[in-house]
Amino acid sequence: MVSEIVTVTNKTGLHARPANAFIKVALAQPCAIKIKKNDKLFNGKSIVNVLAASVKCGEEIELIAEGENEQRALDAVVAAVKSGLGESAGV
Repeated sequence: MVSEIVTVTNKTGLHARPANAFIKVALAQPCAIKIKKNDKLFNGKSIVNVLAASVKCGEEIELIAEGENEQRALDAVVAAVKSGLGESAGV
Protein backbone atom coordinates (compact mmCIF):
# COMPACT_ATOMS: atom_id res chain seq x y z
CA MET A 1 0.00 0.00 0.00
CA VAL A 2 1.22 3.48 -0.94
CA SER A 3 -0.41 6.82 -0.27
CA GLU A 4 0.00 10.55 -0.72
CA ILE A 5 -1.82 13.57 0.66
CA VAL A 6 -2.92 16.11 -1.95
CA THR A 7 -4.86 19.35 -1.88
CA VAL A 8 -7.81 19.59 -4.27
CA THR A 9 -7.43 22.90 -6.11
CA ASN A 10 -10.12 22.93 -8.78
CA LYS A 11 -13.07 25.26 -8.11
CA THR A 12 -15.77 22.62 -7.63
CA GLY A 13 -13.74 20.01 -5.76
CA LEU A 14 -14.54 16.39 -6.63
CA HIS A 15 -18.07 16.96 -7.88
CA ALA A 16 -19.80 15.82 -11.10
CA ARG A 17 -17.41 16.41 -14.00
CA PRO A 18 -14.11 16.34 -12.06
CA ALA A 19 -15.28 13.26 -10.13
CA ASN A 20 -15.95 11.54 -13.44
CA ALA A 21 -12.47 12.53 -14.66
CA PHE A 22 -10.98 11.09 -11.46
CA ILE A 23 -12.92 7.84 -11.87
CA LYS A 24 -11.66 7.39 -15.43
CA VAL A 25 -8.06 7.59 -14.23
CA ALA A 26 -8.76 5.31 -11.25
CA LEU A 27 -10.56 2.69 -13.36
CA ALA A 28 -7.57 2.49 -15.70
CA GLN A 29 -5.44 1.24 -12.80
CA PRO A 30 -5.09 -2.48 -12.01
CA CYS A 31 -5.19 -1.97 -8.23
CA ALA A 32 -7.57 -0.62 -5.59
CA ILE A 33 -7.77 3.18 -5.33
CA LYS A 34 -9.18 4.76 -2.18
CA ILE A 35 -9.79 8.32 -1.04
CA LYS A 36 -9.38 9.03 2.66
CA LYS A 37 -11.04 12.13 4.09
CA ASN A 38 -11.64 12.78 7.79
CA ASP A 39 -10.63 9.19 8.65
CA LYS A 40 -13.28 7.77 6.28
CA LEU A 41 -12.36 5.64 3.28
CA PHE A 42 -14.13 5.93 -0.09
CA ASN A 43 -13.77 3.68 -3.14
CA GLY A 44 -11.99 5.79 -5.76
CA LYS A 45 -13.45 3.68 -8.57
CA SER A 46 -17.07 4.37 -7.64
CA ILE A 47 -18.75 7.61 -8.75
CA VAL A 48 -21.22 7.29 -5.86
CA ASN A 49 -18.38 6.95 -3.34
CA VAL A 50 -16.32 9.78 -4.81
CA LEU A 51 -19.33 12.10 -4.73
CA ALA A 52 -20.19 10.92 -1.19
CA ALA A 53 -16.72 12.02 -0.03
CA SER A 54 -17.92 15.58 -0.70
CA VAL A 55 -14.43 16.94 -1.32
CA LYS A 56 -14.36 20.70 -1.72
CA CYS A 57 -11.79 23.09 -3.15
CA GLY A 58 -8.86 23.59 -0.78
CA GLU A 59 -9.40 20.36 1.17
CA GLU A 60 -6.67 17.80 1.67
CA ILE A 61 -7.36 14.17 0.91
CA GLU A 62 -5.19 11.10 1.12
CA LEU A 63 -5.08 8.98 -2.02
CA ILE A 64 -4.26 5.32 -1.43
CA ALA A 65 -3.32 2.64 -3.95
CA GLU A 66 -3.01 -1.01 -3.03
CA GLY A 67 -2.18 -3.94 -5.26
CA GLU A 68 -0.63 -4.46 -8.66
CA ASN A 69 1.53 -1.53 -9.88
CA GLU A 70 0.36 0.53 -6.89
CA GLN A 71 3.05 3.22 -7.13
CA ARG A 72 2.33 3.86 -10.81
CA ALA A 73 -1.40 3.95 -10.03
CA LEU A 74 -0.88 6.39 -7.16
CA ASP A 75 1.26 8.63 -9.35
CA ALA A 76 -1.49 8.69 -11.99
CA VAL A 77 -4.33 9.67 -9.64
CA VAL A 78 -2.17 12.22 -7.79
CA ALA A 79 -1.19 13.81 -11.12
CA ALA A 80 -4.85 13.94 -12.16
CA VAL A 81 -5.88 15.73 -8.97
CA LYS A 82 -2.93 18.13 -9.14
CA SER A 83 -3.80 18.93 -12.78
CA GLY A 84 -7.26 20.12 -11.68
CA LEU A 85 -9.20 17.28 -13.33
CA GLY A 86 -10.02 19.41 -16.36
CA GLU A 87 -11.05 22.51 -14.40
CA SER A 88 -9.28 25.71 -13.42
CA ALA A 89 -7.88 26.22 -9.96
CA GLY A 90 -9.92 27.88 -7.28
CA VAL A 91 -7.17 28.01 -4.64
